Amino acid sequence: MLAFQAGDADSLNVLVEEYRDVLVGYLYRSVRDRAIAEELAQEVFLRVCRVRNYQPTAKFRTWLFHIATNLAINWVRDQRTESCMVRLDDRPVRYRPYDLRSRAESVEEHLVSRCLAEEVRAAVEALPERHRAAVLMHKYHDMEYREIAAVLGCSVPALKSLLFRAYETLRERLAHLASEVHDT
Repeated sequence: MLAFQAGDADSLNVLVEEYRDVLVGYLYRSVRDRAIAEELAQEVFLRVCRVRNYQPTAKFRTWLFHIATNLAINWVRDQRTESCMVRLDDRPVRYRPYDLRSRAESVEEHLVSRCLAEEVRAAVEALPERHRAAVLMHKYHDMEYREIAAVLGCSVPALKSLLFRAYETLRERLAHLASEVHDT
């Protein structure tokens, strides 16, 4: 980023190549739409291009995830206003074209794991925005506490408390799954 600020336009290509797929994956988990995730990732890099006053006080990745998190939260918030409308061209809610299937599983195992994954996804999606963002960065992107705290603009103890509440909420919402697994 510092090289880009100094006028080396090719260094932006390096950043895009390194972080694009990671950002699209993170944003996809937030917005649940591949095309929207790609658009938001593109917007992140457009903002990186426009902001020429980057200060390396934090890791570049932390700063990038901060931008991505804000864009995802804003997009989700904007979509809530449209959620009352039903569009004729919308796909069914259960349609997940980007879920990867394991060829080693039987059909029954696949259906069970898919149902479980959908329940977990729904529980994560139902979390408040900051809780969801923290869980996604912690579990899916293996970010350290201080990186996540910097992205969310809070202290590490506040982040730990936030994650604790988020995981407790998930445990409560998914408790029925533990009893179903033990019953089989």
